[in-house]
Amino acid sequence: MIQTLRLLSLLLPLFFASPSQGATPDISNEIVAALGDHLVAIDTSFSGSKVLLFGATKGEGDVVVIVRGPSQNEVVRKKGRVMGVWANKDQVTFSGAPVFYNIATSGDLEEMVSGETLQRLELGPDYLNSYLAPQSKHISAEKKEIFWDALLRAKKRQGLYAEAPTKVKFLGNRLFRADFVFPANIPVGTYLVYVYLVKNKDVVSSQITPLFVSKIGAEAEIFDFAHRHSFAYGVLAVIIALFAGWVASVAFRKK
Repeated sequence: MIQTLRLLSLLLPLFFASPSQGATPDISNEIVAALGDHLVAIDTSFSGSKVLLFGATKGEGDVVVIVRGPSQNEVVRKKGRVMGVWANKDQVTFSGAPVFYNIATSGDLEEMVSGETLQRLELGPDYLNSYLAPQSKHISAEKKEIFWDALLRAKKRQGLYAEAPTKVKFLGNRLFRADFVFPANIPVGTYLVYVYLVKNKDVVSSQITPLFVSKIGAEAEIFDFAHRHSFAYGVLAVIIALFAGWVASVAFRKK
């Protein structure tokens, strides 16, 4: 109930605002949106989650929504035979790649905006800027494309990058909604939700909203301990593994 009231408080001003005659239109608030929940909580029973985005536009237009996770370096390795043994033969490091990327649109993206806008705003995983890390600057453009395509395939296979845009559904002429699914392997961190209003193949208004993915409960305590005391966590993990092995051997001997 509280969440519904908060959504309404954001959306109602769009319907009752009436700019004065002859005034220069303010397009900064032509679109407004809110998340049903700003936290994706990961506990020991977490198997994925769905987050609702709900919003309204001041007039007609198409809507594009991007959800992208924190950026990190991604290393793509290629295996090959080295003296008869399969090993990592080559690798390329990409810096600034989002760990998660999803997109929802109200129409055909390539018909809605120009190719330059697709590239500039990185609208779709195929338009992400594949920045090379300094140690990989010397590679050729062809090699860069091969390794980047391999990274995209891996991310899509893991469910971390969208295979295709999901649908932004309009509820009438102005209200819209989009549902985003977060898989069980979603990394923790601060995510950003970009909402764009498109008219005449141009983005005329936008909004950015944060979304947090965090561990809670026992899962959070273990995660925090592992990062704060990595050596002690490693020793403890080895001890637990040895103890589990000893228990298993005793059990089998009794049989």
